[in-house]
Amino acid sequence: MIRAFDAFSLPLLRWFDPEDAHRMAIQGLKLLPPIRQRPDDPKLAVRAFGLNFPNPIGMAAGFDKSAEVPDALLRLGFGFVEIGSVTPKPQGGNPRPRLFRLERDEAVINRMGFNNDGAEAVLRRLAARASAGGIVGVNVGANKDSPDRAADYVKLIETFAPVASYFTVNVSSPNTPGLRNLQQSAALDDLLARVIDTRERVRKNAGDSPVLLKIAPDLSLAELDDVVHIARSRRVDGMIVANTTLARPSTLREENRAKEQGGLSGRPLFRLSTRMVAETYVRVEGAFPLIGVGGIDSGGAALTKIRAGASLIQLYSSLVYKGLGLVDDIKRDLSSTLLRTGRDSLSEIVGADAATITAEDWPVR
Repeated sequence: MIRAFDAFSLPLLRWFDPEDAHRMAIQGLKLLPPIRQRPDDPKLAVRAFGLNFPNPIGMAAGFDKSAEVPDALLRLGFGFVEIGSVTPKPQGGNPRPRLFRLERDEAVINRMGFNNDGAEAVLRRLAARASAGGIVGVNVGANKDSPDRAADYVKLIETFAPVASYFTVNVSSPNTPGLRNLQQSAALDDLLARVIDTRERVRKNAGDSPVLLKIAPDLSLAELDDVVHIARSRRVDGMIVANTTLARPSTLREENRAKEQGGLSGRPLFRLSTRMVAETYVRVEGAFPLIGVGGIDSGGAALTKIRAGASLIQLYSSLVYKGLGLVDDIKRDLSSTLLRTGRDSLSEIVGADAATITAEDWPVR
């Protein structure tokens, strides 16, 4: 059924403006009939952040910004879904056009600007599906006009703790002016201190809420040193590496489209984001797991990201070009790799190539 959906939808959606196509995809998923997904290979199960993931493949934040279709995505085979970014107040985001396909590069540029329906509407949807099960994380961000952005994150932790499987503190979107400044040492330390304190304060009534930090791939290694030190000292539960990049690799073929402002994602981000996973992995020293995201468009790419240090992975841009069937393709390839190498779980290969990758020449930006 998924293959049939891809065969029909992918060519059709290419005829539309990317943001209109995205809206149509969300509406299509709302209409998708219930699907009985076949059970995942038990060897693909992952234990991370105190949660049991049936497989390591997640839908990255940005696709289902306002929690409209998390259960449809879980039924399609994702091991987990991350909704958002959610802000306290509804937000329209930046002016359109703000989403661009780089077809020949299998890439996307976006400058969406945290457009979402706001915390109240998203909470209502997540509360309505709370008994459905499955791992649904909430990616939280600050309103563009907020006078105290750290207070926005605190408010969102308080709001969503009863219904979020985990939180992602997003300080790495390039599309909200000044947001990435929250990755600077003093600001990040203050933010994480307030977020973790809030999580502990609501734990009694809301239960455990793992907190992850999502970083940009454009950090220098010195900046990464500081970020990892603060994340470890504040005892976050994990990190997501990495968000979109402001870099424009010289290898991009869609030269005119590449001039658009915003974050670049998709295949051209793969080498940089994978290098950042490896660099983060060696600095974390096993203190917490990582989620690797950026340019994963095949089983081989997923395996590379895992061997670089990712316990879990996330997709988004590659689905624009490969369709939802990619999820099953990756799971099948990972299962085959484990069978062929005689391993019982993916945890046995997490970070196996990290040291080697960090010794290579830096990816061309």
